[in-house]
Amino acid sequence: MSIFHNVRPPAEALELMLRHVNPLGAGELVPTSEALDRVTAAPVMAPHPLPFFRRGTMDGFAVRSADTHGASASLPAMLSIVGEVLMGQSATVDLRPGEAAVIHTGGHLPEAADAVVPIEDTQPLGDAEVEVLKSVALGENVIQVGEDMAKGGQILPSGHWLRPQDIGALLAFGLAEIPVVTRPRVALLSTGDELVSPSQRKLQPGQIRDINSHTCAALTLRAGGSPDVLGIVADQWEALQHAAAAALALADVLVLSAGSSVSVRDMTARVIAGLGEPGILFHGVAVRPGKPTIGAAVNDKPVFGLPGNPVSAMNLFNLLVVPTIHHLLGCQNPPQPRQVQARVTRNVAAMPGREDHIAARIVSRDGELWAEPVFGKSNLIHTLVRADGTFVIPLDAGGVTAGDWVTVRYFR
Repeated sequence: MSIFHNVRPPAEALELMLRHVNPLGAGELVPTSEALDRVTAAPVMAPHPLPFFRRGTMDGFAVRSADTHGASASLPAMLSIVGEVLMGQSATVDLRPGEAAVIHTGGHLPEAADAVVPIEDTQPLGDAEVEVLKSVALGENVIQVGEDMAKGGQILPSGHWLRPQDIGALLAFGLAEIPVVTRPRVALLSTGDELVSPSQRKLQPGQIRDINSHTCAALTLRAGGSPDVLGIVADQWEALQHAAAAALALADVLVLSAGSSVSVRDMTARVIAGLGEPGILFHGVAVRPGKPTIGAAVNDKPVFGLPGNPVSAMNLFNLLVVPTIHHLLGCQNPPQPRQVQARVTRNVAAMPGREDHIAARIVSRDGELWAEPVFGKSNLIHTLVRADGTFVIPLDAGGVTAGDWVTVRYFR
C-alpha cells in the first residue's frame, strides 16, 4: 500500500466520508428533563395552543380597552373595581362597561376584558374605584390564545439538537417524554507497545500513559456519542486485527489512535483496509497537526485512524470525527464553538498546501483582543491546556503577519 497517496484537504476528506455513511435513524424515548444535548428523532407537534387561555403580562387591572380611550393624567378614566383574578384559577369576574378587575402577571383574563392597564398607570381611590391615567389599546399587555404556538404547530423539527430552552418549550406542553436518536456508539482503541493505563502509578523509561482514548471519549460525549474505551492493543498484527474487527462489529464508529504514519511498526492502515468494503477513502489530510490520518468506511460504518500524538489526535477528532457523529445523529443544528476575531501577536509561518491549526491564547490589550500563539510539538498535550482555542492558516496562505486579524475558535 502506498503511503499518503491521496492526501486531501480537511473539508474534502469530511465530505468524502459523509458520502459513504448514513444517519442511524434509530430512536428511543427519554424523559424530556434528561434530554439535553440529544437530537430529536421526529418532529414534535403542539398538542394544544400555548397559552391555552388569554393571560395578562402585567400587574394591574383587567379592563375593556374602550373604557380607557382618551384617559390621561389630567383627565383620568374612572373605573369601578369589581373583583380580583386569583392566580392559578379561572377568572370568575364578569366585567361590564366601566368596571375593572385586579389581575396579576400571568393571570387568566376575564372573558369581557381585552386589555390590562399596568398598576403604575393607575391611581387608587379607596378600595372600590381606580383612576386610569393612560389609555390602553385592544390587546395591550395581553398574551392571546396560541400566541406562542398554535395547536398542531411544529415545536421542534426532526434532527434538532436539544438546548435548555427547547427542554422548557417541550415541558410547557406537558411533554414529559421525547423521541431522540440513539447515541452512536464510538469504539476507541489505542495501539502501541509503549502505552500503559493512565492508572499506572510508576512508569518505566520508554512507557507513556494512554491519554488519547480518554480525550477522544470526552470529545465523543460532547458530540452526542456514546464512547466505549476498549483499552490498549499491542503492536501485533493478529491482536490489532482481531480487536478492530470485534470493536467494529459492536460499534457504529471505530477510532484507532496511533499507527497511522509511515513507521515500519505502523500497521493500522493495513488492518483498516482488511476490515471490509469500500475500505480506505483517504490516507493523509492536508492539515498540521494531524496529516497521517486515515478515513475509511466499512459497511456504512466510519472508521478513523488518528495519529498517536495527542494534539494531532484531538485536532483531527474535532475536524472529522465530531461532524461524522453529528451526521450519524441526523443533526441539523449541531452546536458550534464560540468564535472571536482577534489580532495575532506575532508572525507565524506556514507551508502552502496545508491548513495549519495554531493553538492560541486570547489576551486583551488596550481594549482589543489579541491571539497569542501557543507553540509546542504535537505530542505535548499542555500546548492545548495553555490555549483557549485555535485559528486556521488556510491552505493557500504562507502564514500570517503580526497584527493580522484571525478567527479564533474556542475549545468548547
